[in-house]
Amino acid sequence: MCETANGKPSHPGNNVKTIPVNEAVGTVLAHDITEIRPGEFKGRAFRKGHIIREKDVCHLQRLGKEHLFVLNIADDEMHEDDAAYAIAKALMGAGVVIKGEPKEGKIDIIAARDGLLRVNKEALLEFNMLGDVMCATLHDNTVVKKGQVVAGTRAIPLVIKKSIIEEAVIIADGSRGHSSFAVLRRTEGVKESSEKINHSLEPSNPETLEPWHENTGVISVKKLRKPRTGIVITGNEVYYGRIKDAFAPVITKKIEELGGEIVGVYYAPDEEEFINARLRELIEMGADLLVTTGGMSVDPDDVTRFAIRKLGATDMTYGSAVLPGAMFLVAYIDKGPRVKDEHPLEPSNPRTLEPFSSIPILGIPACGMYSKTTVFDIILPRILAGEKIGRKQLAELGHSGLCIKCDVCHYPLCHFGKD
Repeated sequence: MCETANGKPSHPGNNVKTIPVNEAVGTVLAHDITEIRPGEFKGRAFRKGHIIREKDVCHLQRLGKEHLFVLNIADDEMHEDDAAYAIAKALMGAGVVIKGEPKEGKIDIIAARDGLLRVNKEALLEFNMLGDVMCATLHDNTVVKKGQVVAGTRAIPLVIKKSIIEEAVIIADGSRGHSSFAVLRRTEGVKESSEKINHSLEPSNPETLEPWHENTGVISVKKLRKPRTGIVITGNEVYYGRIKDAFAPVITKKIEELGGEIVGVYYAPDEEEFINARLRELIEMGADLLVTTGGMSVDPDDVTRFAIRKLGATDMTYGSAVLPGAMFLVAYIDKGPRVKDEHPLEPSNPRTLEPFSSIPILGIPACGMYSKTTVFDIILPRILAGEKIGRKQLAELGHSGLCIKCDVCHYPLCHFGKD
């Protein structure tokens, strides 16, 4: 026979009363109860709504539960699960979905597609400053895979005022630039969230894939273009066969890992006109991303950036606040809307969705050949997600822009490039 311990838990609020667990048979649990078996299991042992049975009493006492909560939820309050559902929906932008239903008051937000995670850090801070709600995310500008957990959110108290949830929703909606009327409609939905709590949001439900238009919301996953990439490797030493090229396989691998293809690789001596001509040929071959390697320092023979400028490049930024990669270059060639493929636009073909209005050019200095991770790895996904990179974006990387060159590189699971 299990014994009942003396003592009562601290009182969580006026709307909550406690009953001894050995008197709870036949009552309905008002909250999830977690079980931890070190090295074996951590999760939900008893679920909210479970009707306590005689055989459950000993199990609950083994979990240290001598009393259970019985909730009296007022009209102006919400249970933690209902609140979690409501705030998760408010935080979601394009490209993310909710994973199942809340567990132990927490709900996960996952990527609905491969892409680049974007987090509105200012809105997230304001949201978390409310105190009774929280949301934790992966780092902004992290490349993620479909199904990967990108954030978790919950209401912290077991019972929370609806007014706080409504304020949290307003903060999340404010990041979208919605009118007060749209925000009001969203907060009205909070009051009905308990009716929706048992409907698991899955990627198979189209309504959950794009809750708002692209690039909105506190948490979103942006699509990455699959670029047609042209590469020009510069340097007399490579062009004339004095040394073996090491750039082409490195760049090719990084492009292909992000779903792109290589339309051509050219080698060029340190001659401005020659480099310029090869870049033009790659554009004619259909390249919508150009990568040049070498020729980025201040030596007299380093003329790559001058060839890029002569190509008609605009918005050219030379130099980044990143090591390795200080002599990195970003520029753009204005082309106007590209001619679409002969085939009709297909949602499954990201390249046809929004044609590039300009062709990005990324100039990689010599560090890209011998350093596993450089500024190129930080910037490339952002370019493919459609972000315009200029002086400000490259300057912001100064904070966290120093690679410590670990013996085993764990990028992106490290500080590097996390501005």
